[in-house]
Amino acid sequence: MKITDVKAVYPKYRHLAPSWRTHFWQIVVRVDTDAGVTGYGYGGGGVAGVAVVNGHLRDLIIGREIESVADIQATYDALYMESLPYGRKGLGIMALSGIDLALYDLLGKARDVPVCALLTDTPKRSIRAYATGEDAELYRELGYTANKFGHRWTGVDADYDTAARSAEHAREALGGDALVMVDVYMSWDGEVTLEMAKRLADYNLYWFEDVLTPDDLDGQAALIDAVKPTLIAGGEHEFTHHGFEQIARAGALDLWQPDITWCGGITEGLRIVEIANRVGAPVAPHRGGEVWGLHLIAGSDCADLAEYHADHIRDERDVLWLDEPAPVGGYISPSDAPGFGVTLNEAML
Repeated sequence: MKITDVKAVYPKYRHLAPSWRTHFWQIVVRVDTDAGVTGYGYGGGGVAGVAVVNGHLRDLIIGREIESVADIQATYDALYMESLPYGRKGLGIMALSGIDLALYDLLGKARDVPVCALLTDTPKRSIRAYATGEDAELYRELGYTANKFGHRWTGVDADYDTAARSAEHAREALGGDALVMVDVYMSWDGEVTLEMAKRLADYNLYWFEDVLTPDDLDGQAALIDAVKPTLIAGGEHEFTHHGFEQIARAGALDLWQPDITWCGGITEGLRIVEIANRVGAPVAPHRGGEVWGLHLIAGSDCADLAEYHADHIRDERDVLWLDEPAPVGGYISPSDAPGFGVTLNEAML
């Protein structure tokens, strides 16, 4: 198949909270071919990501042949090199992720197989899901055995108490055998993390997520032994296997969480998993219950754990992709449909 056109679009979102996401949330990338097969990808970077794809990367790949996973990886590498002056991390790689995922969708459709079957002959069929949100009783009723709640440090001692109440609530609702985690979105520091480890010890949390900024690798590494058995997790704000190689060298994270729509797509996701295997770090992709991460989990050595957000559970979101799989009884399975198995909701464009 020869690529004949590439186009990125920023959807008409209506349910985004005012934040960086307002103008820089997810983009849709469409890739057309002379074989009549079209692939769709989900990238990041918002309006800037659209400009990167349509204003630069598009012209570099029209005419390229895509017949194998190796062709996709070679295309990614070529685009990565050409975008180095402004890429490497952040919006440039987020945009490139959308192209990479569209090419995997394209190849899966051309071969009439799901993306995970492009990655392995024995994809995982049922993957444990964890609910991200605050309604632990609902998650228990739906069959979840894992829950991640959020916590933000505002600078007052009362924040220790709110974290403890949230941990107690999740543990009591889900039981002693459930996985309970906390995401603090880079709001703790080293001192707070150490104190939290003491105060939350009775709740047996599986991981603390994003306790420091992604630039502070040494700071994160220094916390690992001090908070055991709780893991230090993160990586959603890191990019490409180059970034995760630095995490590996620093010993900065116990558990890695690349976002497949941001870090470089499936191509970089596979490379990140390879590095993680080398150092013995489990990989649980950020938003892994969405099809882009789900197919990587199903087709690789990722941990058997897929994140599913509360806005999906309560359907309080913009439905951009139709036919997405959802957890049943706390487990989620990728579709057998070709490619990523989803259809774009054209009404949002």
